Amino acid sequence: MADVMRDERTAAPDSTAVRVALWRALHVEVDPPPHVLEDEIGLRLAAPADGWRRRPDMDPHFTSQFRASIVARARFIEDLVAERAGQGVAQYVILGAGLDTFAQRRPEIASRLRIFEVDRPGPQAWKRQRLIELGYGIPEWLRLVPVDFEAGDAWWQWLTAAGFDAGQRAVVASTGVTMYLTKDVIAATLRQIAALVSGSTLAMTFVLPLELVEPEERPG
Repeated sequence: MADVMRDERTAAPDSTAVRVALWRALHVEVDPPPHVLEDEIGLRLAAPADGWRRRPDMDPHFTSQFRASIVARARFIEDLVAERAGQGVAQYVILGAGLDTFAQRRPEIASRLRIFEVDRPGPQAWKRQRLIELGYGIPEWLRLVPVDFEAGDAWWQWLTAAGFDAGQRAVVASTGVTMYLTKDVIAATLRQIAALVSGSTLAMTFVLPLELVEPEERPG
């Protein structure tokens, strides 16, 4: 995206990841408190050009339902991770992490876990650079795992190489990802997750077939 800071050595983040980050920030700016999720770090990461709030996809009224779903799913998963961490689970895997900022916003929980952010190599390298530029750095417990699912990358092997312990319980989150993958890739990913140790948890979102969506929601 032209309105995203970029470095010639890395790819810019996916436009969808930027949009999610901006919607999360917009929730804090335009929705009345109490806020479901307070995340303005994603906005700092994305660093959009002045005037981003005037973009058609940022219209507060038109995007209200999308914004609500974005912050609701994030809050649900973060509460789930906090609950499982309290039960002794020490691994959290984020598939298609994008501009997720849990590690930066919730260090009191995150630092007790090993967090594995799985994403495409280019956008992830860009995010790594931005985290360093903004002073957050990459703590030892945050593992950035570059994987291209559609290119056939063996994500499980890369995850293990990054320090994931297959013998320990984990929370795996996959939000806003499946609609961009083929059925075969989704099925293979689910089979791998199903092989996790007992007591592990998967939280994921998916999109209904268009014919099952309410007519007034189909344009969105």
